Amino acid sequence: MAHSLTLKSIEPVTHDTNHLVFEKPSGIEFKPGQAVDLALDKEGWRDEKRPFTFTSLPEDDTLEFVIKSYPDHDGVTEQIGQLKAGDKVLVDDPWGAIEDKGPGWFIAGGAGVTPFIAILKQRLKDNGTLEGCKLIFSNKTEKDIILRDTFESMKGLECVFTVTDQQDSPLYTGEIGKEMLSQHVTPGDGKCYVCGPDAMLDDISACLKEIGVPEDDIITEEFD
Repeated sequence: MAHSLTLKSIEPVTHDTNHLVFEKPSGIEFKPGQAVDLALDKEGWRDEKRPFTFTSLPEDDTLEFVIKSYPDHDGVTEQIGQLKAGDKVLVDDPWGAIEDKGPGWFIAGGAGVTPFIAILKQRLKDNGTLEGCKLIFSNKTEKDIILRDTFESMKGLECVFTVTDQQDSPLYTGEIGKEMLSQHVTPGDGKCYVCGPDAMLDDISACLKEIGVPEDDIITEEFD
């Protein structure tokens, strides 16, 4: 079932990422971590659907997303970055495999972090702390880190940021791999949630298995 959403506000999060707030119509129910296929409600774009994850919580009065624009892709995310209050989008029913199955390690690359925003917000709201949860988040440079201040302010959440294209950064430099994961992940002590491009999912899942993480503890979601 398609739903029409009206944009209330759009604000930048990073140089190429925006926080979008929509009015919430009746009839949409979702779990933290789930996504919808979204299309622009204008001529020539209604069939161009792309997946985006809710960053608001199910009980919130609005529907919110954090969306990264890729001007060199197919134009959809670039168009989304140019939306204005009052514009409309179309979304289908929510879907998604990532959901909270307990504390552990939340491993993301770039915009792949978005499913973890609502999951961590809900867990923090329910438990008062994110103790036992660690975010391992890879980006090209420090300026690309989505909601860094938000994650760092979440009580109990341990944050490990790494950058791949900024050698002068005080953060970890390099991709998330077996060596880094072996320093931060304790096999058998929690779930490993992985979200990002398909190739990243395969690589990180393989590395996690190599360091002894049981396959049942690895939860993945592709997010191009």
